[in-house]
Amino acid sequence: MSKSSETISFVSTDPDAAELVVLVDESGTAIGTADKATVHTHDTPLHRAFSCHVFSADGRVLLTRRALGKLTWPGVWTNSFCGHPAPGEDLDAAIHRRSERELGLTLGELELVLPDFRYRAVDASGIVENELCPVFRTTVSVDPHPAADEVAEWEWIHPEDLREAVEAAPFAFSPWLVLQLGEWTELGA
Repeated sequence: MSKSSETISFVSTDPDAAELVVLVDESGTAIGTADKATVHTHDTPLHRAFSCHVFSADGRVLLTRRALGKLTWPGVWTNSFCGHPAPGEDLDAAIHRRSERELGLTLGELELVLPDFRYRAVDASGIVENELCPVFRTTVSVDPHPAADEVAEWEWIHPEDLREAVEAAPFAFSPWLVLQLGEWTELGA
């Protein structure tokens, strides 16, 4: 997917405005919205999301450890970043917005690698993630400057080393990363 030249973002610039996620039915059709701050519960409805793996020019992938203040899977190692498109927001625009906010990175071209990725997972506190979550990859030539409320640590890692680590200790990683690696056999190719 390439970034549209006429991207319209419906993300509010009001710091007090609720961040909305798009609720979907089993076919992926939008059926409403919900406040992101309240949608992730013990019975989270299916909603739109995205996941992105950021690669360095030398082929390493950016692994991040979720901040300890995160609602779900705090302190767990995961893919580069994830997020939710706002109602009416172009998916590419949402990914670029989230990368800037979470990692302080301006991304180049995005490549869709798992268009139909979907998962449901329950963390130790009982909070559920339930997402239609297409997976993207991109390449950057600089290090991230992550937001402390999003990322506790980060590391560039060779894809084969990541696969070995996930196979050795899958519970040290987010369930969506583990599932993505199971489906994305060409990681790093």
